[in-house]
Amino acid sequence: MKQTRIFLLVLTVLAFFSSVHAQSNEPLAVIMTAEGPIMPPMLEYFKRGIKTAEQRGAEVLVIQLNTPGGSVETMLEIITVIRASSVPVVVYVAPNDAIAGSAGALITMAGHASAMAPKTAIGAASPIDSSGSDIQPTLETKIKEIMKARVRTLTETRGTQAVELAEAMIEDAKAVTAREALEAKLIDFISDDTEDLLQSLNGFTVQMDSGSRTLNTTDVRTEDLGISFIEGLLLMLTDPNIAFLLLAIGVQGVLIEISSPGGWFAGFIGAVCLTLAVYGMGVLTVNWFGGIFLIIAFVLFILDIKAPTHGALTTAGVASFIVGALVLFNSPGTPQFQQVSVPLVIGMGIFLGLLFFGILLIALRAQHSPVQTGSEALLGKTGTAKTSVGDAGQVQLGSELWSAEKSDGSESIRKGDLVEVVEVRGLRLIVKKK
Repeated sequence: MKQTRIFLLVLTVLAFFSSVHAQSNEPLAVIMTAEGPIMPPMLEYFKRGIKTAEQRGAEVLVIQLNTPGGSVETMLEIITVIRASSVPVVVYVAPNDAIAGSAGALITMAGHASAMAPKTAIGAASPIDSSGSDIQPTLETKIKEIMKARVRTLTETRGTQAVELAEAMIEDAKAVTAREALEAKLIDFISDDTEDLLQSLNGFTVQMDSGSRTLNTTDVRTEDLGISFIEGLLLMLTDPNIAFLLLAIGVQGVLIEISSPGGWFAGFIGAVCLTLAVYGMGVLTVNWFGGIFLIIAFVLFILDIKAPTHGALTTAGVASFIVGALVLFNSPGTPQFQQVSVPLVIGMGIFLGLLFFGILLIALRAQHSPVQTGSEALLGKTGTAKTSVGDAGQVQLGSELWSAEKSDGSESIRKGDLVEVVEVRGLRLIVKKK
């Protein structure tokens, strides 16, 4: 019996190691999901994904892409990273209803192979300047010619029709469906999902810097590589709505600190939010002229706190804040995906106005409140006689024990009676029976 158990244990261990060995011989496909604008944090995600695929000896790296476009500089760096990869990179525009717009179109062309889900689109790659506006004609021509030269190098092996379509995407902002892109041979496959794509890739030959390579995706095992926390955080900061909210919260925090000095928490939160907002706006295409209106709003809020005008300056500050935010993020020509929500701006402006109007009311009320410090604060207070009080005695007022004297005309005060302070003479209270 004992020998039988040992034999079964040995078989189990051998089966386990055989399974591990077999699994390690299976081809590996690393799957990335790049969704959102093409910004610097996305570049870091691409670099990490390609490095991971190379270290793991992956057969293929699939990048599932859904983007409205983004930074031309970041796009060019991503293209360089993809083309230098020693692992075949397949760019897959998915899921259905996804787009590879603007910079995303060129990234799709840069893949060693490319595919799209059935109900997706690609194109509209005309360049715009850093403020989101159309480029001046001479400069526009230069940039377009450079970009067209770049796409020709990416699509020349796909045939004349693919090259012409790629150039039209830049020259005329043309966009096409997945079926039209496949017919022009701009992409290699239309695939329903990642599994369907991997089946289509089996036996497909791609051109690498080291030469042609035929992909083996039979019994391929997949490994998802998600975006990291830091990459996700930095990408989130480039969302115009998030950047605007951080800006608004930062302004509120700093203003609260200025109106009530000494409390470090509001000032600290405000400074952190403003720092994060500046990072986001530094990446986004914003019109910094809007910052002037925001500074004006900032000054108006402070003036209304320091020299109350019954809310007039706060109202003007709200209007200036809303105008400044819209000019900053939503100037004409700014890409739609980089524009801030108008209802969000208006709502935050109104909330900011109500907040500082409330602070203003508290300040006005404090100015008209009776003095609450010194001997005047004791007048009218109620205490308890600890001894009989005549020309001398003691009363307890709150947690303090005071020397006391009965006021003229007051009833006799005995131990335990409630008394009221009517006058303060130095360190002695003048009281009457309550």
